Amino acid sequence: MNFVINKKIIGIVFGIIIFMQSAVFAQEAELDNIIVTNTRDDLLLYFNVKGAFTKEMEEAILSGVPASFTYFITLHRVRDMWLDEKLSDIEIVYTIKYNKMKNEFAFYQSHGNEKPEIFKSLNEAKKHMSEIESLQVIQIDRLKKGSHYQISSKAELSKLTLPLYMHYLLFFVSIWDFETDWYTIDFTY
Repeated sequence: MNFVINKKIIGIVFGIIIFMQSAVFAQEAELDNIIVTNTRDDLLLYFNVKGAFTKEMEEAILSGVPASFTYFITLHRVRDMWLDEKLSDIEIVYTIKYNKMKNEFAFYQSHGNEKPEIFKSLNEAKKHMSEIESLQVIQIDRLKKGSHYQISSKAELSKLTLPLYMHYLLFFVSIWDFETDWYTIDFTY
C-alpha cells in the first residue's frame, strides 16, 4: 500500500518539476514594429522579432551551433461571400554560424545574396537575424484599388536537430524552439 502511494507522490512531484521547467524556459517571442507601406512599384513589409534570443541560445551559437529563423509572410485579398484570394506566400530563412577560429559570425539569407555577410559581434548578427527590412511582398500593380487586403507574418526558430536518438536523452533542447503567433494587418489599397 505504501509502495503505491509513494509511486503516486513521486509521479506528482516529477510532473510538477517538468511543468515548472517548461514555465521557466517558456519564451515569449513576438513580432514588433510591423509596418506595411509601398513604393511606386512594390508593397513592402518591415518588422522585427523581439525576445527571440535567450542566454542558452546565445551560448549554443557561441559554441558553434548554427541558428536559423524562418519567416512566413502571406498576402490575401479579402472577398465577401467568397474564399479569400492568396496573392503572395513568402518563406525566408536567415541563418547565423559562428566561426571560432576567425571570431566572426556569418549571416546567410535565403533571398538575396548567396554570399554571407560577416559580422564581428554577436549583437550585430542578432540584429540582422531578427529584422525584416523592405521586403517586397508583391508588385503594386497586382493590387486592385479599393480592395480589402490582409498581410500575415510569423517567425519561427528552426528546430535544433540532433544526431540519431540524442533528442531523447536531451529533452531540455525544447528551450531552443520558439515560434511567434501570426500577426495580421488589414488594409485597403
